[in-house]
Amino acid sequence: MLEESPARAAQAILIAAREDVLDAQALLGQILLDGRGIEQDQPLALCWFEIAAQRGHLMARNMLGRCHEHGWGCTADATIAAGHYRVAAEAGLDWAMYNYANLLATGRGVIEDQVQALNLYRRAAELGHAKSMNLLGRYLEEGRVCPADPQAARDWYRRSAVGGDFRGQFSYAAVLADEGNIDEALVWLRKALDGGNLNFLRVASKALLNAVNPRIREFAGLYHQRFVQLNDERSE
Repeated sequence: MLEESPARAAQAILIAAREDVLDAQALLGQILLDGRGIEQDQPLALCWFEIAAQRGHLMARNMLGRCHEHGWGCTADATIAAGHYRVAAEAGLDWAMYNYANLLATGRGVIEDQVQALNLYRRAAELGHAKSMNLLGRYLEEGRVCPADPQAARDWYRRSAVGGDFRGQFSYAAVLADEGNIDEALVWLRKALDGGNLNFLRVASKALLNAVNPRIREFAGLYHQRFVQLNDERSE
């Protein structure tokens, strides 16, 4: 019975989308992209995102950007992605601000502009976007195109960690470890371990090998084990 629930939900979303319910059209794009309760179909997901975006749905516009950035249902094109992110960012969507800032920070699809990237991360962070909080903290910690402010960086890392971003949790753990608060640092390292994705786990495990404190350094092995586990599950 429970296994049928996602399929029933997908059918209801499909019916609503065909009846021009805007949120259902955007949601249908997402479940088609993920293959959740319905057969995965990235090109069709792209079509539904386009329908919803043309009707003003900001998250659908953001997801169009994601599709074009990563080549989901289309040929990857960072320039097209940037255009979609910019439209949704200018309309006030925090996720689009974050995604557009990522392109500006790396010069993908747009001319690199660290100042504009920082401004977008700050705007999204102030709206409560946890991933942007972490990156704002990094700019402030490093003094990248802004005055270095370690205390402000610490506060944004903490807010990102509390907001559930695994990279923010790792950043905050690093600050706590530097302050000598090892017990609390280990708590946040565990949270980041539980929520981290493959690329994060791979990079973080290598970084932890260089930790001064042996209790922190032990997490390098745990992060590597988790990386291997997730990689094996993805390969099945």
